[in-house]
Amino acid sequence: MQPKAITARGGTPSLRASALLHVGFVLTGIVTTLLGPILPILSARWSLLDAQAGYLFTAQFAGSMLGVGSSSLVVPRLGYRRSLSIGFLLMTAGVGTLEFPPWPTALASVFCYGLGLGLVIPSTNLIVAERDPARTSAALNILNFAWGLGAVACPALAGLAIRIHQSTGFFLTLAAAASLVALCYAGRPWIEASDETMPQSLSIVPVGALWRRGVTPVFAVIFFLYVGTENAISGWAAAYARRVGPGVGTAWVFAPSFFCVALLAGRAAAPAVLRRVADARLRIFGLVIAGCGNFILLVSQSPPGIFLGVALVGLGLAPVFPLVIAALSDCFGVNASRVAGGMFALGGLGGATLPWFVGFLSTRYGSLRFALAVPLASVLLMILLEFTSFKIPARNSAPA
Repeated sequence: MQPKAITARGGTPSLRASALLHVGFVLTGIVTTLLGPILPILSARWSLLDAQAGYLFTAQFAGSMLGVGSSSLVVPRLGYRRSLSIGFLLMTAGVGTLEFPPWPTALASVFCYGLGLGLVIPSTNLIVAERDPARTSAALNILNFAWGLGAVACPALAGLAIRIHQSTGFFLTLAAAASLVALCYAGRPWIEASDETMPQSLSIVPVGALWRRGVTPVFAVIFFLYVGTENAISGWAAAYARRVGPGVGTAWVFAPSFFCVALLAGRAAAPAVLRRVADARLRIFGLVIAGCGNFILLVSQSPPGIFLGVALVGLGLAPVFPLVIAALSDCFGVNASRVAGGMFALGGLGGATLPWFVGFLSTRYGSLRFALAVPLASVLLMILLEFTSFKIPARNSAPA
């Protein structure tokens, strides 16, 4: 059974279905980044030590990994619409019970919404890629811009809720929004599901054969390195700015904001750029900009230079991930959902591994500047893969 795509009656992509996909992805961006701003509230509620609070991040990561891994099995059997509905219901349950006592319940809640995120993120990316094949790259950049809006808005919304002592109301509002999106997918009053029309030979390719294709390990490495690089820069930028410029008050705290704003700006501009620049060239161009930004970050001696470097990294990385997903869809066609779960899981593993490795090297050698050469090396490796290995076959070519 093939994944089912969301279309309007008659087969034309529905504007309202598109709006639902993007609104759902804004909400996904909020939930993905929720734990950081609300961690002090949860820690205070149960008097958690930092080590105990750290398990919450582990729970989200474990849930997300399981979700993206299972999506390769769930989506082909249930279709995109039901998979997305289940994902948002899991997010509803997780966020809605986040403050329930005792504190181990929070671990289960975070794991639950992490599981939902793991289903929703790859499914939404793939359905957007499949429903508009003529402009896949532009559509995915717009979709991931929507996710970025949610990620940027989350700290402000959480901060407001904390200031007015309405954290519980904030969680319940998010849960209600997620349940509404889930009901829209489940009830589909204006959404229909239709099977993709693809050659039958593509639908019976074993998963093992897909993973043995020569290009598949290249995709796997790029997913791992990209997500790891993004998380390493955004996660360590503030600490690095604080250490380099200790006499500038609290200005260092804005370093991640420069990264996020540049990432949003890059994804907003990408659809216009793609009218003139081919996907592969834009991926390479973006990685080169990111590498230059990382180099500036390493040689800067003051926060302004660090802010510039961080912003360039965000701007350069902005189009890369959506374009890699578009390439995955082009390469595997109807079989993309069968390998996407593993790819997104590897991305999550990179997001957990490379930031940790930066911290390990910083502690081992007493230099965060030295440790931040890790994301630069990752960017250089991705550029090398683009030039030497990343040849995308035609969309409908049969796997070897």
